[in-house]
Amino acid sequence: MEEAPTYEAVTGIFALADLLSDLRTAKRDLESRLKTINAEIEHVEAEMVQEMLQEEVQNFSRGGQLFYLSTRTWASPVPERKAELYSWLKDHGFGDLVQETVNTQTLSAWVREQTEEAELPEDLRQLINVYEKQTVNIRRASK
Repeated sequence: MEEAPTYEAVTGIFALADLLSDLRTAKRDLESRLKTINAEIEHVEAEMVQEMLQEEVQNFSRGGQLFYLSTRTWASPVPERKAELYSWLKDHGFGDLVQETVNTQTLSAWVREQTEEAELPEDLRQLINVYEKQTVNIRRASK
């Protein structure tokens, strides 16, 4: 892969213009490559999750790294029912979560906490979309 052009004390408006153009082109190329790599990561990770589930493997070490399954819960308001969700949260003592918007990560953490103890109330479940996504995390394996 070609390296991006660099600023090396370039002077003159035309030289700077050329450099700026080259840098923006390099940025677009890198963003495109990143998008492709992220799509490949998603595909490989989904396939690996399925393999690990099928083989009933929760974790394994390879190449000095520990690969392990983890599940994260994400929650977001149903777009056309945000106002109802905010009212529900306020009415049930969780108004501190509500600002102009509910932060998705904060809402997800709150839903995780709530679902550890009990199922979400039916009227609340209609106001938010909740899904879980399994991923494979990587960290250095201990020796």
